[in-house]
Amino acid sequence: MIAEIGINHNGDIKLAKKMIEAACVAGADVVKFQKRTPDMCVPEEQKNTLRSTPWGVLSYINCKKRLEFNRAEYDIIDKFCDGYDIRWTASAWDIPSVQFLLDYDIPFLKIPSACTNDCALLWEAANSGIPVYLSTGMTSSDELDTAMNILGSSVSTILHCVSGYPTPVDQSNLNKLLTLHSMYPDCRLGYSGHEIAWLPTLIARSLGAEVIERHFTIDNTLWGTDQFLSLEPVEFARLKVMLDSIPEMLGNGKLEIQESELSAINKLRRKI
Repeated sequence: MIAEIGINHNGDIKLAKKMIEAACVAGADVVKFQKRTPDMCVPEEQKNTLRSTPWGVLSYINCKKRLEFNRAEYDIIDKFCDGYDIRWTASAWDIPSVQFLLDYDIPFLKIPSACTNDCALLWEAANSGIPVYLSTGMTSSDELDTAMNILGSSVSTILHCVSGYPTPVDQSNLNKLLTLHSMYPDCRLGYSGHEIAWLPTLIARSLGAEVIERHFTIDNTLWGTDQFLSLEPVEFARLKVMLDSIPEMLGNGKLEIQESELSAINKLRRKI
């Protein structure tokens, strides 16, 4: 289960450490951040758009730069996660970010939905030598085929995702998990949820998603575009308990009498 801190840390390493600690206590297996080179990733037409921020009114490009962690912060994150025995990784939004992340012992590299059409980035990720997780929001069937052909065997997990913030429940399209499994049977299934409700995530697990990613924060009222749809620690922990119980509830599917039924047989069935 991945706790997607993303940029909810608001560029504050102290806040990031609090989030890592809370995610660890809540039962996350991995905490994930987002790594980008803002000058490359922010669309040209949006760079000078003005945004109201805790640091005053900034252009969008300067806001993104203000939120970005660099070497000093990730060195701290790396050491801090070691101390809490939890792994960390990040979504890579551009080639320099892939190269940056490879300096660390990360368990996998995440390609975000916004970048599934970036062939150069995909080639870089495919040649990184570490497992790739691929999100599929905003991605057509043809785009996904192209991405999967480039990534090849480097893809260990393909995640169903709808890039609506938040995702309306009636647009969850959870049966896409079954389609992904039929298209790419050798890949493990995952689900990256942007909904506020819990039910779609639970259904995704019952449909075969083995990897679950949800946005994570310590306080939904903090400033930031993803805070309001992120799970707070208690919510994350409760969701994890429910998710962990689903495989046991699904059972083996065999037509057989359950142990709990034995007393009912003795009480309710007459011998014929």
